[in-house]
Amino acid sequence: MASAGSVDSAAGTSDAPAGGAPSRRGLIGALVLLAAIASILLVLLGALPAARSDPYTRSTLQLAGSEERGGQLFMINCAGCHGIAAQGLVGPNLHGVAGRKNDRQLIQQVVSGRTPPMPRFQPEPQAMADLLAYLHALA
Repeated sequence: MASAGSVDSAAGTSDAPAGGAPSRRGLIGALVLLAAIASILLVLLGALPAARSDPYTRSTLQLAGSEERGGQLFMINCAGCHGIAAQGLVGPNLHGVAGRKNDRQLIQQVVSGRTPPMPRFQPEPQAMADLLAYLHALA
């Protein structure tokens, strides 16, 4: 019966790491974890500046919006899915949405079309600022 750390004379192998060196399996696992963390950091570092440097978003955020004009835009473009009172129909209820998402996220949500059935919609920056003002007014 072989003890822990003994050498199997028939196979010529040892079941313990030599000199306390990490096992190959542990080293590979650590490298995979390190690669995953590095990949996530690269994605975050690439995505955050891109969102901040988006000229449409920057120009929209520099403008003061009109809640009244935003409400009119909402009725024309959004009420069919989100409801006349923004209570939600096909699209979600938008009351309190400005508390759940920041302005950059709201702009991207509107212009991206990433959540079907919502279409891509990119109004002029002033119209988007007006729509943001309206969304902020929804309690």
